[in-house]
Amino acid sequence: MTSLTSAAVFGSTGHSGQYILASLLATESVKTVYTFSRRAPKIESPKLAASIERDNSSVSNKWKIDHDLNVELAKAAREAGVKTYVFISGAGARSALGAYVPDMKMKRGVEETIEKLGFDHAVILRPGMILGRRETPHPIGPLLNSIIYGVGSIAKSLQDKLGQEAEVVGKAAVQAAQTATEGKAPSKVWVIEGSDLVKLGNSVQ
Repeated sequence: MTSLTSAAVFGSTGHSGQYILASLLATESVKTVYTFSRRAPKIESPKLAASIERDNSSVSNKWKIDHDLNVELAKAAREAGVKTYVFISGAGARSALGAYVPDMKMKRGVEETIEKLGFDHAVILRPGMILGRRETPHPIGPLLNSIIYGVGSIAKSLQDKLGQEAEVVGKAAVQAAQTATEGKAPSKVWVIEGSDLVKLGNSVQ
């Protein structure tokens, strides 16, 4: 059986990216994790091969970061022979609004590119609001967190659809990559969102 033995993570110091990195480093079958970021990961490990790129002049606006850069990364991964590719998208990316709302439109474009590239396995995670405390606070993040946690105190299943903890998203991404690499994904392009994402993330000890 094929197992996940190496991985590359872009955005490893981000809100959910730090948990993806931690989960990969804790996965026994994974021997090397390559990261590419503008600052060094806080976690240290002999498995970690970190590359720091502090020059962000080529990603000076949101479209270049969230769309163009992700498209180029996916294409580069495909050309390099990557078999399993995981992308953290967002809820609503393929909804009717996805063609018009800027954030959704960017993620929709990346998803479509990934699907067309023909990876052996493509995994697309569509979390809602990614919950938890951020190093750099989002302007309305604390308010949205409070609202979703409030919903969860009444109906946890509804909270799971609306928002997911950053750590759960990270664990789900790694578990999905492992499952796909082992040939157990339910489809060539596996889309995971809402409650299914929470269930997958919580299945990891």
